[in-house]
Amino acid sequence: MDEQSALLSHKSDVSEPPPAAPPRTDTASIELSLWEWVSFSIAHAVTTGLLYCLTLRGLYRFGRMFGTIEWCVDYKRRRRFDKAVVRVLDHAPSRKERRRLGREFFIRTRCDKLFYLIVDRIPRDQAASLLSIPNRGLIDEALARGNGLYLAMSHHGSHHVLAMLLALNGYRPAAVRDRNEGALRRYVQRRFDLHYPDFHRMRVLFADSFPRDVFRCLKEGYVLGSAMDVNRVRHESQKTEEVTIFGERRKFLSGPLRIARRCKAGVLQAFVFSEPNFRYRLELVDGLIDYEADTDESSAISTAMQSYATTVERYVRRDPTLLTRI
Repeated sequence: MDEQSALLSHKSDVSEPPPAAPPRTDTASIELSLWEWVSFSIAHAVTTGLLYCLTLRGLYRFGRMFGTIEWCVDYKRRRRFDKAVVRVLDHAPSRKERRRLGREFFIRTRCDKLFYLIVDRIPRDQAASLLSIPNRGLIDEALARGNGLYLAMSHHGSHHVLAMLLALNGYRPAAVRDRNEGALRRYVQRRFDLHYPDFHRMRVLFADSFPRDVFRCLKEGYVLGSAMDVNRVRHESQKTEEVTIFGERRKFLSGPLRIARRCKAGVLQAFVFSEPNFRYRLELVDGLIDYEADTDESSAISTAMQSYATTVERYVRRDPTLLTRI
């Protein structure tokens, strides 16, 4: 999932009509085949019926049951998760621990998909209230400098859900996505556009966008977010930095962080947590870049990237169900 999120530096008045904005995606990226549209529409209708019959809490319990059944029958995916957990933990997990973590992983991903599919059927105020940001003050403090904000995210947690909830909370988010994003996300984006016109405030960039688009987002006051912990570098021109994480040496993308430093934008590390009853929490971590330190760019980026990797390692070991790539 090469998925990155960005937010505007301030909340907009949700009662105002949305300003003109660039197209969210190009035609090739949002088109769905007839089969995809019909199959997802049926799934959406069935899930909406369950929502009306069971209420949101009941649908969450249904998602937990569905996820548990998936965990029981999907042996291959369960085995992949077990291998991933053994790789990221700092101790050898017992069989009981692997089973518990595996079941919670399946439940989390199933509930996230259910919520993502029917969020357009939840009353707007109720949906917006499902997102909490305990240390929101870090965002305000960083944005007060007037140079935008960069969120250093990772491929852990449900960024696609976060982007929608941020839009409903009055932010104008921007998202950077892989051009080969899944059909479900493209389907939900279409529905979201129809039911929440202010979602058009969202600006979309692609993973292979030109650097000037990133500069422009920060110059215009956006909070730009990207996942730097890639599995592979797609283009030779992309800037990378080698870090140590989970006992391995890996190359992570450093381009957006370099741009943020040159723009003197605020920099925060961010993680998204899924909680019971379709609630989501955004945690922010400060301290990646110290603008007061008199260090050259190469040294500053190297230190920041290793700090980023160490924090990712700590958060994932605290909650391995955050894993998304197994």
